[in-house]
Amino acid sequence: MTASFVVFLVALPLCIGVAVASGTPPELGIISGVVGGLVVGMARGSTLQVSGPAAGLAALVAEAVLEHGLATLGVIVLASGLLQIGLGLIRLGRMFQAISIAVVQGMLAGIGLPLMFSQAYPMADAKAVGVPIENMLGIPGLIADTLADPQKMIAAGLGIGTVVLSFLWKKMPAPVNKMPAALVAVAGGMAVAALPGVNITTLQVGNLLASVQIPGPSQFALLANGAVLTTVLTFTIIASAESLFTAAAVDRMHTGERTRYNSELIAQGAGNTICGFLGALPMTAVVARSSANVQAGAKTRLSRTLHGLWLLAFAVLLPGVLALIPISVLAGVLVHSGWKLFAPHEFPKMWRQDRGEFVVMTLTTVVIVATALLEGVLVGLAAGIILAALRMSQTSVRTEVAGDTAKLVMAGNATFLRLPKLIDALEEVASAGMPRIRLDLTAVTHWDHACRSQVDEFVAQQRGTGEVRVELLRPNTPNAPTPPAASPSSAAGQGTQGDLEATPGPTAEWFYLDPTPVEDFRTSDDPMDPFGPADGTGQDWYRPSARMR
Repeated sequence: MTASFVVFLVALPLCIGVAVASGTPPELGIISGVVGGLVVGMARGSTLQVSGPAAGLAALVAEAVLEHGLATLGVIVLASGLLQIGLGLIRLGRMFQAISIAVVQGMLAGIGLPLMFSQAYPMADAKAVGVPIENMLGIPGLIADTLADPQKMIAAGLGIGTVVLSFLWKKMPAPVNKMPAALVAVAGGMAVAALPGVNITTLQVGNLLASVQIPGPSQFALLANGAVLTTVLTFTIIASAESLFTAAAVDRMHTGERTRYNSELIAQGAGNTICGFLGALPMTAVVARSSANVQAGAKTRLSRTLHGLWLLAFAVLLPGVLALIPISVLAGVLVHSGWKLFAPHEFPKMWRQDRGEFVVMTLTTVVIVATALLEGVLVGLAAGIILAALRMSQTSVRTEVAGDTAKLVMAGNATFLRLPKLIDALEEVASAGMPRIRLDLTAVTHWDHACRSQVDEFVAQQRGTGEVRVELLRPNTPNAPTPPAASPSSAAGQGTQGDLEATPGPTAEWFYLDPTPVEDFRTSDDPMDPFGPADGTGQDWYRPSARMR
């Protein structure tokens, strides 16, 4: 019960703030928070993480509303929810854990940075200019306008105070710091807004039921639009990834039941399906609420379920209180959230740990800020894959001339990415003009079709001249000389002892003994029986195994 009230106090300003930042009525944020508690909260999947409208999706929702209209938002969220359910049913929940952490951190930074700049405008009772780049460039003009208007200065002071309070509140002595900083900022902002002579913008809240917009046939028909389908796909990927990454983070905060990722993805999909049916905002699991739930001592799903009930009761019974909340305070709460998403300390940390991953992380952030979320994530994923492929293709190629033999020794992973290096080495040993060429590839752990074809073509070409003897030692082939020619008797199946002891050639099969005692052979009293006497005093016998070395 205590944890549910703590989560409710954290979730209330965030639900409203995310809705306002998304360019939608605040009631839609509360509806998503209620669904996140009452629907997702009761579902099996994660035990302690809490779901609701997320700041990370605010910019994406605002863009979708601006491009397709508020009435279309519901069908987009509904389709995303159904797609999430489908991904969970085919057990692709853990697939999202395979995404590079550099891409994830770059995505979060790319979400957080534009969020901070976009919310800097409502923090001063102004309207954001437009796309992230325009918002960044418009900050000097915003400062000048704010300093010229006393009321805007009051609003900006409340917003800046909220940000500072959010950073410093944890340093307050206990038990004062147990109260959510956002709630303290909202209460203080309401007190300032009520003072005589203060005329700043406050929240306008309507009827919760009246804000429900169930999508109609005309909205469902828009799913045939390619741009709408792209938005659905973007919502699905981002919401699923953020929820499952949050689940992994929350699991590290406690020692209780672990998250069932596929079940959690289905639960998130069910919540988004209902939110879409009601025309509300998309939801994800949210770190701020989840960590507050864990820190408040929650042990079961009851706390996150009840927080949705408290949200519903507050919005229905006390809507007048919400109308006293200054918009600038909510914007300050979201600026703080954007800073935590941006996490600038992660960039130098990544630089020290892995500079290749740093490039992927920075590239993802820059592309998201410059273009859009989906494009940035796709570019980041592509960069991460290229980086992994380059690192998996670490190949060492060495050439030398010893006596009458030109040698090429290669080790590592030979893939098409290293094909130019391999071709140069083959041309080098061919141009040496030696009567013998030895290609030693026994230390190659993997070679793909491109490299294999290149080597085979080179060998065939050199042997075709009739002037060069080419020795090819393939990967995983014993480095052994070619066995002597078989005698006529051995060719007839009557090999001599010398033939049997000859060194096997490259095509020979190698065997080892399986050290499993043979238990199913019958024994006898005959002391000459190779399986030992019946009293079991004979030695153990083992089966040969035909596994190739």
